[in-house]
Amino acid sequence: MTPNQTGALLMTAAMAAYTFNDALIKLTGGALPLPQILTIRGLAASFLIYFLARRMGGFRLRLPGRAWGMIGLRGAAEVAATYLFLTALMVMPIANVTAVLQVLPLAVTLSAALFLREPVGWRRLAAIAAGFTGMLLIVRPGPDGFTDGSLYALAAVACITARDLVTRRMPPEVPSMTVTLASSLSVLVFGLASSAAVEWQPMGSFEWLALMGAALFIFAGYLCSVMTMRMGEIAAIAPFRYSGLVWALILGWLVFGEWPDLLTIAGAAIVAGAGMFTLYRERRQARKLRA
Repeated sequence: MTPNQTGALLMTAAMAAYTFNDALIKLTGGALPLPQILTIRGLAASFLIYFLARRMGGFRLRLPGRAWGMIGLRGAAEVAATYLFLTALMVMPIANVTAVLQVLPLAVTLSAALFLREPVGWRRLAAIAAGFTGMLLIVRPGPDGFTDGSLYALAAVACITARDLVTRRMPPEVPSMTVTLASSLSVLVFGLASSAAVEWQPMGSFEWLALMGAALFIFAGYLCSVMTMRMGEIAAIAPFRYSGLVWALILGWLVFGEWPDLLTIAGAAIVAGAGMFTLYRERRQARKLRA
């Protein structure tokens, strides 16, 4: 297999792992409060990420103060995004929430142009406008506005966009594994702190297995993501992140008996198409700059 083919398989595996994590969390959401879920999954996931960071030599504590400030800011965005996304996941079909999140690359590109002054041509701006139109087909605000689930999902996209913008400005000497572990620990601390306001529920074998499985899938997703970045051309591999929508459609149908209507599918197709066109244009622009 070529490096690009291997990278595409790893990206598809990463998206599958993240979507299986979402499905397991959704299955436990009716029985357990969210802070309990975040705490238990966070403990297991943080341990696994720490183990991976030590094995890969990507764990450093001696960093400049500015770097720790940006790590803290990114951690806060990660906490907000996790809470908002999982809250939306509890009240929306998994495919719909996943479809809304597919607008993320477009949101990051637009925000980078607005706040980081990164150049964006009219073709990519047109693709971004088309992608946001597709997103509106998915959430479909009615006469009374957006539903609560849609608002949580859109707010999650905004927080993830902020997180990714902070990541772009992160000093190059900061190891990615250190950043990931700090973000995982931030979510864990939030889960522990917010647990004071809720009553933990007793857990049976199914809940324990589901949360441990979710932690393993989060870990597997990150491991595949790290391996993906070391394989082939990122621009050629990145479009396979949209395979997460396929996994969400399959799991939504098999596990939850959910299947989105035609408008939602059309909106998701528009978002995915606009995202892939944006990636294609960014790849062409990068080649021109290297020439």
